[in-house]
Amino acid sequence: MSDTQFYADPTNSIGYLTRIAFRSFSRALEVRTSPHGVSSGQWRFLRVLWREDGITQRELSRRVGMREPTTVIALKSLERSGFVTRRKSEEDRRKVHVFLTPQAKALEAVLLPAVSEVNAVALAGLTQAEIETLRKALTLVGRNLAADVGEDTPTDSVA
Repeated sequence: MSDTQFYADPTNSIGYLTRIAFRSFSRALEVRTSPHGVSSGQWRFLRVLWREDGITQRELSRRVGMREPTTVIALKSLERSGFVTRRKSEEDRRKVHVFLTPQAKALEAVLLPAVSEVNAVALAGLTQAEIETLRKALTLVGRNLAADVGEDTPTDSVA
């Protein structure tokens, strides 16, 4: 069987299986975050900012792995929700820094346990060794594909 024939069945494609898993992770996480007014799209940004508040908009975009125009749209949504404020840098007026509001900071303790819960559900039935192998394999796959298109590997994930 040729590679073309093999990949004609989507369940043989790692890309297809990864996309299905990603969508399931996103939905499972959003079920837990949406009662608090946080969408899966907003979650990615909050999670990075909880680790380092006040980074530039460009750095935030890089860490989340999104293009800057997409980040601008997401940040407008986060501002409307009362989760972030943006301020121009005092040193370099071209740079915009993103800061969490007290409301968003308080959500960290409420929402971070959702990541643990979603991962526990997703990884049920796998051994610790299988989980570590999966983690390493997915990291390498991400690096390979990012390098192929000349991009940095994002330093954040959905869950």
